[in-house]
Amino acid sequence: RGVILMGVGDVMVGRTVGELIETEGPAGPFLNTADTLRSADVIVGNLECPISARGTAEDKTYTFRAPPVAADSLACAGFNLVNLANNHILDYGPLALADTLESLDAQDVQAVGAGMNALEAHAPVMIEVNGLRLAFLGYMDVPPATYDYRSWEAGPNQPGVAWGHQEHVQQGVTAANAQADIVIVLVHNGYELIQQGSSQQQKLAHLAIDSGASLVIGSHTHVLQQVERYKDGLIAYSMGNFVFDNFRFPSNHSAILVVELSPQGVEDYELIDVIVQLNGIPKISPYGLED
Repeated sequence: RGVILMGVGDVMVGRTVGELIETEGPAGPFLNTADTLRSADVIVGNLECPISARGTAEDKTYTFRAPPVAADSLACAGFNLVNLANNHILDYGPLALADTLESLDAQDVQAVGAGMNALEAHAPVMIEVNGLRLAFLGYMDVPPATYDYRSWEAGPNQPGVAWGHQEHVQQGVTAANAQADIVIVLVHNGYELIQQGSSQQQKLAHLAIDSGASLVIGSHTHVLQQVERYKDGLIAYSMGNFVFDNFRFPSNHSAILVVELSPQGVEDYELIDVIVQLNGIPKISPYGLED
């Protein structure tokens, strides 16, 4: 049989959500969604904060950090893998990144897109399910901002993220494709609060598919963006928020992407509508949100 993969957007388990985890236990953020998520074979998302009690906040507008117990929350919900190539993973510097990698590892949640050096950040993660070998890669390519995120790019001896340079994506996907049946790329890019994917997002996603990926799942924009079938692949330009406090419409309308994978690639997909409550906790929407 095939593999059912579920993909969600930003999971930010700091702030209000972090307090909830500490007072009500790790299952709290996913009380309304864990049953749905756990019905999948593989669950992936974007972890929008470090998990640590260490580090110093960077000098930027928003800095997020989740308590160490937050790694248990991801495990409770059944997450197999999270993307760390994003504009918050180094909010508290390399110490907090190191703690995040360690905490996730202790809970058997794999991480892509960041590491203690470039080799780690760019390394694909292989997950075998029902005889199907899946390779995951994570990249960040956020537009220039008031804060210099390019300084977060991992180097030979420099902790950081995998930046989505075209040649890196092309090489990464091609190499992963040689070792796996299916390549899935998680990318953090686009413009915040814009509901249509940008030309730059499209360029990178098309390049990933052209290089051999079957599925591209985006995040960063805090809103859902279009889903596109391109050649033999599928692109969800942004899955918006999944666990994130203090957002109202349209950012609190989100979804779980459900993809059916086979040795041939993406067979089918659907979106399960989700409402993110003001406290950051998602719940499955009782009614559809289609146009």
